Amino acid sequence: MGPVSPSACDLHYCMGSRIGYWSTVTVLATLCVAALYFNLSRSASEPDDTPSLSVRFSWAGIPACKSISPAFQLGGVPAGTKSLSFTMTDLNMPSFHHGGSTIPYSGNLVSQGAISYTGPCPPQGQRHNYRWTVQALDKAGKVLGKTTAEAMFPS
Repeated sequence: MGPVSPSACDLHYCMGSRIGYWSTVTVLATLCVAALYFNLSRSASEPDDTPSLSVRFSWAGIPACKSISPAFQLGGVPAGTKSLSFTMTDLNMPSFHHGGSTIPYSGNLVSQGAISYTGPCPPQGQRHNYRWTVQALDKAGKVLGKTTAEAMFPS
């Protein structure tokens, strides 16, 4: 083999530089994507210190067109909760204001009839879907947690 011409060395150097450049860009992009993935999945998988507020209820035993609220079972009530605000909405007729009330928090069971509101009263032969919204409030009235539950009436 004869001597290598300077232009061949320049070409080899340029090609090597381009390959090295794009390899570096690819590796850095891959590392950035991996870092974002692991950071996001780590924060999403870390347990939350505050449990999520939940509520369950049933219309069983609640007469139509009466203001007797169902019993409620709560879970994950935030620490510092002093009262609970209940509001009911008829999802088939959201413009009708059923109201609700705020009661002192005294445990995870709220007895039947404890909430003041206008009871469910769908037209004869119809069923409506109702949503209860419950807010856990601190002493100053700040919302600590909020949840909803829905059920058809009559059941």
